[in-house]
Amino acid sequence: MSTHPTQPIRLIVGLGNPGADYAATRHNAGFWFLDHLAEKYGVTFKVDSKFHGQVARILVGGRECWLLKPSTFMNRSGQSVSSIAKYYKIPLDQILVAHDELDMAPGIARLKFGGGHAGHNGLRDIVSAMGSKDFWRLRIGIDHPGSAAQVVNYVLGRPSKQEAEAIERLLDDCKRVLPELLKGEFQRAMNRLHVVS
Repeated sequence: MSTHPTQPIRLIVGLGNPGADYAATRHNAGFWFLDHLAEKYGVTFKVDSKFHGQVARILVGGRECWLLKPSTFMNRSGQSVSSIAKYYKIPLDQILVAHDELDMAPGIARLKFGGGHAGHNGLRDIVSAMGSKDFWRLRIGIDHPGSAAQVVNYVLGRPSKQEAEAIERLLDDCKRVLPELLKGEFQRAMNRLHVVS
């Protein structure tokens, strides 16, 4: 029996660091996912200073969803998420945060509700700002460099061509389950995504 909530997703947050220097780095996998969604649904991100980020709005099957790329740098992501969630009155369980995941190989993604931050500074700040860890996550595998001491340089480095291609294919799979996410059909989305990857 599934214990996770089934409210439709109304806000998708991609985690990353702003600026050209970071655009192609592994830590920006969440931004890459949002760029895929914006391209698929023909929308453009606009800077919105009150939300400390870039924002776009998509309509999928008549359902509205906001896309947010915080411009606060990773360790202040919560400021951006909390401001847009308060403004549009979006409850925590209707928020999906897409982020890079060290514990999974490139080409693997997992949907998950709640849980810890596993040392991820973006997740840590969102949990702190929102006062709860009860939001959805789309974990995008980037693999682990093998030692904790290498993690910072690794996530701020660029994936190899092979890794990048695996992540691109994965993001295509992820965007195909968006209609399910916006209907709150998480089990169906998980079944599709977790079989593919």
